[in-house]
Amino acid sequence: MLFLGVDPGLRLTGYACVGVDGPSGPATAERPRLIEAGVFRLPAGRPVADRLVELERDLADAVERLKPDAAGIEGLFAHYKRPITAVAMGHARGVILLTLRRAGVEVVELKPTRVKKSLTGFGHASKRQVQEAVQAQMGLDRPPTPADVADAIAIALCAARSASSNTLPAL
Repeated sequence: MLFLGVDPGLRLTGYACVGVDGPSGPATAERPRLIEAGVFRLPAGRPVADRLVELERDLADAVERLKPDAAGIEGLFAHYKRPITAVAMGHARGVILLTLRRAGVEVVELKPTRVKKSLTGFGHASKRQVQEAVQAQMGLDRPPTPADVADAIAIALCAARSASSNTLPAL
């Protein structure tokens, strides 16, 4: 099966597609396969509405190309010191959820602490710890950068684990 992970943002949105054992694909080796990962870069100087249109276009293209069976997206959380950031993330998440569901992709929303705990064993792991855990679990030569890519891979892995406890090897 193919799982898409999306780390929402209005400047950088990370995405990653991970293949795991399942009925719609061949059995993998000891670890999941990284099919594709990257970021959608949305220019900060452009109006939010224009960036959201670009995000929808980029994500729809990726979904069409990758054809994921399911997707995970980071759930909304609010920093009381920066409530505007939560509102902005809500815009990006809305576009992402709409794009995925319109394409018929099932979506699971995951709390950031759950994703981190799933990969590192600690729900408040640092960005660097997540990058290193993703590197180790995916057998990558180096930690994925930027951190948005590592987060998207982590979200895809956690979504796969949420789909079935037998989908991925235990941590």
